[in-house]
Amino acid sequence: MTFDLSDYRKNYSNKELLESEVPKEPFQLFHDWFEQEKFLNEKNKNNEEINAMSISTIGKDGGPEIRVVLLKEYSKKGFIFYTNYYSLKAKAIQNIPNVCISFFWKKTERQIIIKGITSKIKRKKSDEYFHNRPKEHQIGCWASKQSCTILSKKYLLEQYKKWNNFFDKKTTIKRPFYWGGYIIKPYKMEFWQGQPHRLHDRLVYSLNKEKKWILYRLSP
Repeated sequence: MTFDLSDYRKNYSNKELLESEVPKEPFQLFHDWFEQEKFLNEKNKNNEEINAMSISTIGKDGGPEIRVVLLKEYSKKGFIFYTNYYSLKAKAIQNIPNVCISFFWKKTERQIIIKGITSKIKRKKSDEYFHNRPKEHQIGCWASKQSCTILSKKYLLEQYKKWNNFFDKKTTIKRPFYWGGYIIKPYKMEFWQGQPHRLHDRLVYSLNKEKKWILYRLSP
C-alpha cells in the first residue's frame, strides 16, 4: 500500500538571514534565536519544549542512531544534556564522541544543526543538576536501567515503587553513579531560515585550525 504525500508542502515566508546582520560568533546567534522562541512560547502559552533537540550518534554496527533529548544548559563552552551512562547513546559516545544535534522551530521556520565533540561534565555539576530535579524524576533514574531489555512495564513500575519506598523518608536522594551530564563542544554550527520558493537561507559557522569561526553560506 502506497500513501502519496506529494501535496504536503508549505511556503516559507519569514525574515531573511543575511551575513551582514549576524554576529561574528555562532553562540550569540543561537542565544538570540532561542530567546525569540522562548518569548513566543510564553506569549502564546504554548508550553512547548523548545529545548528539545535531536541527537545523532554512531552505533556499534556503524549505523546512525537518532533520538530526542532536552538541552539543559548552553554557553560558549558548549551544550549540556543529561542521560544514563549505560544508555545506547552514552555507549555510542564512549566509542565515537562525535555527535550531531539539531533544533527545529516550526513557528519561526528555523533549524539549527550543530556538530561537536562530546565528553562527560564534572561530577559536581551533575550532582547539582540532579538534586534540583523533582523527586519523582530522581527516583526514576534509580528505577530505570535505560536501554536495557525488561520483561514488562509492570516490572518497571515495580522498580519505581521499590525505590520510592526506599527513599520515602530520606531528605536527599543520591545521584546514581551511572547517570550524569555531557557537554557537546561544537566545531560547526549551521543556521537555517525558511524562505519563499525553497530558496532557504543557510549560514554556517566553522572553526578553522586557529580555532576562529569562519562564516559562509550554503546553497539550499
